[in-house]
Amino acid sequence: MKAVLLAGGKGARLRPLTYTIPKPLLPIGEKPILEEIIERLKTHGFRDLTIAVGYRAELIETYFRDGAQLGVRIDYVRETQPLGTAGPLALVRESVTLPPDEPLLVMNGDILTGLDLRAFVESHRTSAAELTVATREYQLQHPYGVIKVEDGRITGIVEKPAETDVISAGIYALQPSALDLVPAGRFFDMPDLVNALLAAGRGVAAYPFDDEWTAIDRLEQLEDAGRALAERHA
Repeated sequence: MKAVLLAGGKGARLRPLTYTIPKPLLPIGEKPILEEIIERLKTHGFRDLTIAVGYRAELIETYFRDGAQLGVRIDYVRETQPLGTAGPLALVRESVTLPPDEPLLVMNGDILTGLDLRAFVESHRTSAAELTVATREYQLQHPYGVIKVEDGRITGIVEKPAETDVISAGIYALQPSALDLVPAGRFFDMPDLVNALLAAGRGVAAYPFDDEWTAIDRLEQLEDAGRALAERHA
């Protein structure tokens, strides 16, 4: 099965660590983030990988080469300008031969998860959707009391309430036909692709899960991932 890893961002929230090292090469434990992701993909049967690179691309390409040392096959598409989280898929469409009916796994290159990726793709395969988004619940707690006001009078107050929303986990399964809606050479995010598919009357499915999931976006998340990985291998 084919997987695309999105690894072209600058990792600005992890500066100064990412001034010289791209985020996918930051270490968690004894290996880079992206190497841990690739090893997890391999355990689920994904051995044919395309990595979309941009910022400090040469470092990622030099480290992983063709993937043979990890038991996978890796090729690359390179952004010459920031293209967002879906824009690089236009490069994949133009440079990678994709079987027309074979689902494609796409995930951000900073996601560590215990999600059964093979089961996720198989669920997409049977859903008749063109795109399936892995989703999970996310709880956001207000730092202040929230007041309800009607006609200038307070009718209630709740101290620091928590709201739960459904968010994208940065993991997607899609049919190659969905790539037709990704414009070439333009910044285009995954929400743009979702909305384009919906506007065209094409199916988009949700796949909720509650397995392990960490999106490494800040220093504390990098440290949390390192601790979780140490416990996983203890």
